[in-house]
Amino acid sequence: MKKIGILYGKERSFPEAVIARINSKNMNGILAEPVLINKVMQGEPSGYAVIIDRISQDVPFYRAYLKNAWLCGTVVINNPFWFSADEKFFNNCLATKIGVSVPKTAILPSNRLPDDTSAQSFSNLSYPLDWETIFNYVGFPAYMKPFAGGGWKNVYRVTDQADFFSKHAETGQLVMLLQEEIVFEEYYRCYCIGGKEVLIMPYEPRNPHHLRYAATFSPSPEKKAEMEALVIKINEWLGYDFNTVELALRNGVPYAIDFCNPAPDADRESVGEANFEWVVETMANYAIAKTQDGKNTWGRFVKNEITIDN
Repeated sequence: MKKIGILYGKERSFPEAVIARINSKNMNGILAEPVLINKVMQGEPSGYAVIIDRISQDVPFYRAYLKNAWLCGTVVINNPFWFSADEKFFNNCLATKIGVSVPKTAILPSNRLPDDTSAQSFSNLSYPLDWETIFNYVGFPAYMKPFAGGGWKNVYRVTDQADFFSKHAETGQLVMLLQEEIVFEEYYRCYCIGGKEVLIMPYEPRNPHHLRYAATFSPSPEKKAEMEALVIKINEWLGYDFNTVELALRNGVPYAIDFCNPAPDADRESVGEANFEWVVETMANYAIAKTQDGKNTWGRFVKNEITIDN
């Protein structure tokens, strides 16, 4: 019996629906269930052919468990090694090298020193920073947000230099990005599963949370195909099995705003019934296919397929 396990936290609708959908297909020799962990011993298998990870980004113990499971032959969706190394600033840097439009972005040292450091720990950091160049590059208004993490936590809109310094003082030890504001005409949130299956969802982030998928715009067939190709390209390079890419269209040009989402929102109440049905069915089919394939996913960047012209 090949088991597909789902590792999850507070959420219920998506993991429970995927388990039910896989089991409803009555695939010979395949069973889906919640992952159950009562011990983790080094070098010992997990008992699962495939694990769909929805929570290890918040639980280091689970991340260690998944790396051991991977080592012992489990396919893990998403790659726990890659997400341990990934963050939003790197994603933007990579995008500039593979022809993906992204907002102008600078990374900033934390406002407060990290624990167990002192001013002497930053001998290589020039202070003050070249704020004039940074501000001229990014422009105002701008957004300031953590270089790692998600869920719209600790996100600030800053209107000028004084506003920036006031709000940056609130960020403590967080390492922040300062990012150009893209004033968009249309905005799309795009599921990508298996690096091939894409769902383009009109999304209005300026609406209240429960109305963000109630957008009044939709892409032309040509723009839809362009965005699908862009989403696939991003995920090929990053190596995510399951991700969302958020695209803001300014003057018709898609800008990738956020594309580091290893456990993207897939709650029925949040995304709506039609989107929920697509993501449940597509994930169920992909997980089943991975029990046969048995191969974990690495992105093209890790495979050293990028050539940089200096």
